[in-house]
Amino acid sequence: MNASTFICNCLADLADGLRDGLSHFSGPSRTAVIYALSPDHPVYIYDPQNLLRGHEPRFKELYLDNLDWHGNGGHGFLQNGSFHMVPEKNLQMSGLISFGGRSSSVFYQMWFTEHHPDMCSIGPTERWLEHAAWRFSQDIANNQELDTGISGSFLREYATHAVRDFIVDEMNVELGWDTQLRVYPILDTIIGIGNTREEGAWPRGELVFVEKGALPKIEFVTSFPEMEQPIINNFKHVRKLLLAVENSSRKLVSQGQSILGISEDYINEFCINAEFIGRHGFIRLNGETACSFSDGSFRSSTHQAKLVQVEEMLLESDLDPENSSFLFKIVCSLAHFAENNKFGCTLILDLNDEPVSLSGQKLEQPIDLRQLNCLELGKSLAKVDGALHIGRDLKLHAFACLLDGRSIPGEDRARGARFNSALRFTAEHRNLIVVVVSSDRPVSTIQEGIDISAQCQWSPVSTCTVQHQMLEDWVSE
Repeated sequence: MNASTFICNCLADLADGLRDGLSHFSGPSRTAVIYALSPDHPVYIYDPQNLLRGHEPRFKELYLDNLDWHGNGGHGFLQNGSFHMVPEKNLQMSGLISFGGRSSSVFYQMWFTEHHPDMCSIGPTERWLEHAAWRFSQDIANNQELDTGISGSFLREYATHAVRDFIVDEMNVELGWDTQLRVYPILDTIIGIGNTREEGAWPRGELVFVEKGALPKIEFVTSFPEMEQPIINNFKHVRKLLLAVENSSRKLVSQGQSILGISEDYINEFCINAEFIGRHGFIRLNGETACSFSDGSFRSSTHQAKLVQVEEMLLESDLDPENSSFLFKIVCSLAHFAENNKFGCTLILDLNDEPVSLSGQKLEQPIDLRQLNCLELGKSLAKVDGALHIGRDLKLHAFACLLDGRSIPGEDRARGARFNSALRFTAEHRNLIVVVVSSDRPVSTIQEGIDISAQCQWSPVSTCTVQHQMLEDWVSE
C-alpha cells in the first residue's frame, strides 16, 4: 500500500465514522477535512459530500492567499511526541462547525461538519471534531503497518465521550483541575433515570450535581442523613424521589455519589443540572444548555423547531420588517406550545391583502395576536381540530379551518391527513405559508404544494472511492 492510498483509507474510515456518529447525534450530517502533512506539503481537501462547496473564496483567502495558517515559526510543540496535539479553534464560518489541530505527524488539519439550526450547543460537536483530528494524527504516526482501521468505529460511538469532554473542559475553566465531580457516572445516572418510568409516567423534575466545596453555600429545604442518602446509580430510587420536585422550583441535589437532599435555592455555584421533561430532557451547565437526552442517548437537539424556513420566507415577503418579526414570533410561540404539549396543529399564514376564503369557525372580529391574552387564546384554539387562519394583519381570522384540494404529485402517504391536506391546499392558493406541527414528527413548512422544510437528502457516497485533492485545484473547479 503506497502512502497516498494509506492516507485516503485513513480519511475514508475517519470520515465515515464521524459522519455516522454525528448523524445520530444531530441529524443527517456531512464531514470534510483540510490538511497539510508537513510545512512544505501542499494543502489538501477531502470533502466526499460537498459540504464545503460555496465557501471557496474564504478557503482561498485562508490557505492560499497567505501563510498565516502556518503559525508563528518554530513549532517546538511538534517534538513533544507523536500523539501530542495543539488544537486549532473553530473558524467561525457560516453554517459550519470546525475544529482541528497540529501535531508532529500532521502539521495542520481542520475538520468540518454542519451547524444544524436546532443545536443546543456546538461544544460537544467541537470535541468530536477534535477527537477526529487526534485520531488522524495517531493513525498517520502509527504508519500503515500498524493501521487497524478502528478509528472510525471509535468516532461512530463517541457521543457520550463528546458530551463528557465538553463538560470536563467547562468544569476545568470554572473549578480547576482538582474537582471531585466524576462526569461519566453522572451521565450514566441521567440516562438511567431518563429511561425509568414510575407507574407508567416518564420522569419530570430537576437533579443538580454540585462540587462538594459548594455545598455549604446551598440552602436545603430538607436533607437526608449521611447513612441513608440514596445512591445515584439506584435509578429506581432516584426516579421515585423526583416525584418530590416534579412541577416545582425544587430540585434534588447530589455531590456526584448520592442524593443529599432537596433545595429550592437558586444555585450560583458551578453545577451540572439535569432537567427531565418526560421522554426527553436537557443537561445544563450553570444554566447554559449543553445537550439533550432521549431514548437512552445524548443528542444536540433542542427538541423545538427553529422554523428557519418560515423566518426566511417572511423576510422575503412584502411585509414590513416589524410585522414580519412579530408574525414570526407568533408562529414560534404557537408551534412550540403545540410541541411542548404533544398535540398536532396547523397554522395558515395568509399574506394576501384580502384573506382567502376558508371553511371553518370564523370570528366576528379578528383577534390581535400581538396582545398576550389573545395569543394565549390562540394557543388554546390551536388544540381544536382544524387550522388557525392568521392574516398579514397579525390577527386570527378563523380557527378549526378545513383545508381541501385536488391530489398532487409528491404527497407522502406515510404522513397524516394534516400534512397532505396542507400540500393540496397550498398547491391551489398562492401567497400562503402553512406550518404543520405533528405530535410525533418535526414541524413542516409548506408553500405552493412543496414541503420547504424537508431536509436535502444527499446521497451517501462510498468514501473509499473519493480521492483527496489539492485545495488549489478544488477552489478553481
